[in-house]
Amino acid sequence: MDSNSKTALVTGGSRGLGFAIASSLARQGWGIITDARGAAELVAARQELSQWTQVWALPGDVTHPSHRRSLAKASAEAGGLNLLVNNAGILGPSPQPELLQYPLSVLEEVYRANVLAPLGVIQAVRECLKPGAVIINITSDAGVEAYPGWGGYGSSKAALEQLSAVLAVENPQWKVYWVDPGDMRTRMQEEAFPEEDISDRPEPEKSVPGILELVAGELPGGRYRAQDLIQYSRQA
Repeated sequence: MDSNSKTALVTGGSRGLGFAIASSLARQGWGIITDARGAAELVAARQELSQWTQVWALPGDVTHPSHRRSLAKASAEAGGLNLLVNNAGILGPSPQPELLQYPLSVLEEVYRANVLAPLGVIQAVRECLKPGAVIINITSDAGVEAYPGWGGYGSSKAALEQLSAVLAVENPQWKVYWVDPGDMRTRMQEEAFPEEDISDRPEPEKSVPGILELVAGELPGGRYRAQDLIQYSRQA
């Protein structure tokens, strides 16, 4: 990558919202570093993204320290990061159990993926984050609303939100955002509502313009909803 290029690390970029974000950035000429647990899906994503830009595609799980070190190595090879999007995460059991029936060992896995792993990625790549870099942590309305049956996933997102807020005040050299993309037609939504038809949900691409409104880093750090950002963009 030349010195004028911009590079983004988007975790969980083989499908859904992660791929939609990576694809939009790639079309704009950003270098893309991404990963996924599913190697076959990642290969397909890399082939498509490579039409527009240079891509580093690393199979692996962000909950594993060795994989996070690999992401940091790729970030250094790319010349540093202008943007980090912590998109990878897990839902947990499907259907979602109420808290009194929630297996604590499974809840630990949800927290490891949705809270500890995003922080672990930031810690791993912190030396690669350029001054003024943007960090976007993907959250959910379940992190602020009390939905029956969503105590596990929702509380993990609430923890991610508080983590993001503290990270922002501790690191003013970066712009830190946590963004609710809204309901989307994704595999996670299918898993969350196994008995429902989710064809009425918008495609993940519909949330991307709002999320990428933050990439310029002109808005103050904080929590945003993607749809509100789309409206902001139209009014600006």
